[in-house]
Amino acid sequence: MPSVYSSPFHQMENPAILSLLQHTTRSEKRSKSGGSGGIFRVFKLLPMLTSGCKMVALLGRPRKPLLTDHATTGTLFGCRRGRVSLAIQEDPHRLPVFVIELPMSSSVFQKEMASDIVRLSLESETKSHKKKVLEEFVWAVYCNGRKYGYSIRRKHMTDDELHVMQSLRGVSMGAGVLPGLSEKDSSVDGELTYMRARFERVAGSKDSEAFHMINPEGAENGQELSIFFVRVH
Repeated sequence: MPSVYSSPFHQMENPAILSLLQHTTRSEKRSKSGGSGGIFRVFKLLPMLTSGCKMVALLGRPRKPLLTDHATTGTLFGCRRGRVSLAIQEDPHRLPVFVIELPMSSSVFQKEMASDIVRLSLESETKSHKKKVLEEFVWAVYCNGRKYGYSIRRKHMTDDELHVMQSLRGVSMGAGVLPGLSEKDSSVDGELTYMRARFERVAGSKDSEAFHMINPEGAENGQELSIFFVRVH
């Protein structure tokens, strides 16, 4: 088993990632956080949608977006006893441009998110330049400097993933629990939890992109979450 590194920057010496990290230091500094609780501290002021919440039943209805900027939407979700998945959408009302099941369980990922600074890095070793970075299929996945394994980008979403995207179509940001497709799935894998946020998209080069989470205004205990996509040669 690989050792656990104390610094989220360990094994992130890749020049492309470092150049993308510099963007966060040049831009307005995000809110610092204190104590424990992980990324869900960010959403104390936002609606928590649960399986018993009436709002969930209304999410399938078309509605106008509440936010008019062009921030990217990122969603992390998974069953409590399953693996966590990542979906990136240019518009929460449209299908994701990128979906992948990460090689780590939801419980392990929540432990990683207990850090004030979370760096999720996906690296592709392809040598092709014909595709955009997010169009690559095979990715090595690192979280806070620790390598967890490899994953393959979804070409077609599963029924569960489509269910999550449909249920959250009217949600711009928030965290909570969604009902599963069936009671059997919920009893076997546990509750389906999710975290959705808006991200600032930064293109470092044709071989690298980064997504930096935008904390809601008024969230004093915000957390820094960045997702990096790098094509390594």
